Amino acid sequence: MAPVGGIGERYATQVGALWSGLARTLLELEQLAADPAQLDDDDSLDLVRRLQYRLHSASERAYGFAPPAGIEPVHAELAAALAGARDATSELADAVDEGGAEAALLFVHEWRGALFRVRLARLRLTAPRTRPDAREPEVGRSLRRPFLAVALTIAGSVAFATGAVSGPWPLWAAGLLAVCGSLLLYK
Repeated sequence: MAPVGGIGERYATQVGALWSGLARTLLELEQLAADPAQLDDDDSLDLVRRLQYRLHSASERAYGFAPPAGIEPVHAELAAALAGARDATSELADAVDEGGAEAALLFVHEWRGALFRVRLARLRLTAPRTRPDAREPEVGRSLRRPFLAVALTIAGSVAFATGAVSGPWPLWAAGLLAVCGSLLLYK
């Protein structure tokens, strides 16, 4: 899925291709992170090393993109997140290689965070952006409507209480309508 939100077509295509190759890698890494006991297996360590290389390749590709004006910081965040995930995966793989899955438990939370950061950076990249010149001008709010709403609420409450205590139903009904009208006036 290519990012949207006013960015150039070529860049969107590049990021879309990057993400389609990266989505499966992240999914496999997150499955391993969900159950770190799987890391004791030699096949799992080989898988982590292959996935680390995929993160490395994705990071290199991301640094090679030329983002359109205005999204450079967001693109830099994606590239940095990919590099961080690659490094965290490397640290985890080294820990598994040296001390097994138990030694890797110290790195699992940081590793999960690095993987999440990649997804978050991609989400920020694909989120629609508002243009600075397209913002609506702020309208000055007056206190007239809130003041009238408070006055209507007080008058309606007094009329309702008076009508409820003294008995004439039109008085308390008018008070009830005044309170409801104050809510509409304030909105």
